[in-house]
Amino acid sequence: MAETVTEICRRAAACAPELAGLDGATKDAGLQAMAEALRDAAGDLTIANKEDVATAEAQGTSQTLLDRLTLTSSRLEGMASGLRAVAAQNDPVGEVVGAWRRPNGLTIEEVRAPLGVVAVIYEARPNVTSDVAGLCLKSGNASVLRGSSIALNSNMAIVEVLRGALDSAGIPVDAVQLVPDASRTSAVDLMTAKGLVDLLVPRGGAALIKSIEDNATVPYIIDGDGNCHIYVDEFADEAMATSIVVNAKTQRPSVCNALETLVVHESKAAVWLPGLLDELAAAGVEIRGDERVGEAWPRATAATDEDWATEYLDLVLAVRVVGSFDEAVAHINRYGTANAEGIVTRDLTVARRFATEIDAGSIFVNASTRFSDGGEFGYGAEIGISTQKLHARGPMGLRALTSTKYVVWGEGQIRS
Repeated sequence: MAETVTEICRRAAACAPELAGLDGATKDAGLQAMAEALRDAAGDLTIANKEDVATAEAQGTSQTLLDRLTLTSSRLEGMASGLRAVAAQNDPVGEVVGAWRRPNGLTIEEVRAPLGVVAVIYEARPNVTSDVAGLCLKSGNASVLRGSSIALNSNMAIVEVLRGALDSAGIPVDAVQLVPDASRTSAVDLMTAKGLVDLLVPRGGAALIKSIEDNATVPYIIDGDGNCHIYVDEFADEAMATSIVVNAKTQRPSVCNALETLVVHESKAAVWLPGLLDELAAAGVEIRGDERVGEAWPRATAATDEDWATEYLDLVLAVRVVGSFDEAVAHINRYGTANAEGIVTRDLTVARRFATEIDAGSIFVNASTRFSDGGEFGYGAEIGISTQKLHARGPMGLRALTSTKYVVWGEGQIRS
């Protein structure tokens, strides 16, 4: 398998210069062809996906993973729409970020350029396959995809469709490749493809992230856990807070931008909080709260320290009552995973302090954390959500898949 992974990466690296030189119209035509091909092949893709889902169900896979794995007609349409949205965006490659002229007559330009080969290791969600392929093509990069065993049939079918579309558009088919093995060995081989992979993005759980940290010799950006919080401030509009919290927890609890811990100012605990928890419980949410939550809503299970640090990805919510804004910020910065954090408040000063003092890639003021998503940010799709600070942070779109280089224009100048 090491030879297979190496060969895949070599083919990707070999076509990377050609991809970097494609003009925007050619890339957009390829993206449109990929979108049409997905729509035309929806029946075949559904069959392949149902095979994966049936196998996963027989193995006792959790409902959370089954939800991520399943390709519905709307999700397939969303994959195609995402590719079209990427095609509609401005091409970042060749963009002059800055330019200046030196006293010696040299003109220096900082120009946006592709990274080269982008590899992504991901779990369960086959829609990631088309998202990554589309973003990488538009940004002039070759993509190497390594999905999980649970979605292997789905991913293979999707990649076959995408490569066929690329071929019809006159674009090298090795711009999109799938590692045809989901073993740990193949993942480590990809992590250690130094000199061939320019950026690795892991999209998975703690075990995958730990493996990356222990083994990777290629540059990587962590797409980590989503232990997301919402702080309901003493100045919050209560109806708004209820709507936002219920949406953030229940609209799709299996994803990384769903709410996991609710932090509530003590002024809201006695009157507003019980009604909210009634509504959440009616929606099937299990409540785990601290002592003050238990006093306000006796049906809550007592929360432990582990609950504050847990990304449930399920209909479970940890709830804590705090006495001040500073206590809320301290709790969120201690237990948060730098993905998405929110506040509900009518006080602009408090909102600005929250945005400044909370350490996260995305801050939401009076809005659900469920908007922490490349598609919702207008990127069409996302390569992942960076929970670190170099070189990108938060939902990663086209620009996160480029770097810059300097192009210096002269007229014969030499340095003395």
